[in-house]
Amino acid sequence: MGDIIGGIVWSLAPTVLVGLLFWAIMRAIVRADRTERKVYSRMENEERARRGLAPKS
Repeated sequence: MGDIIGGIVWSLAPTVLVGLLFWAIMRAIVRADRTERKVYSRMENEERARRGLAPKS
């Protein structure tokens, strides 16, 4: 019985690890994109204010 459970664990481990790695990479990409958009929006609003234009909604 222990051999069966060990085999199941060893056969599923690579799939689970690759899935976790994929999830972590995608999470980092989405967070970086969100942060970049926030910073770009702030920069654009500052530039618009400097030129005397209304901030973009």
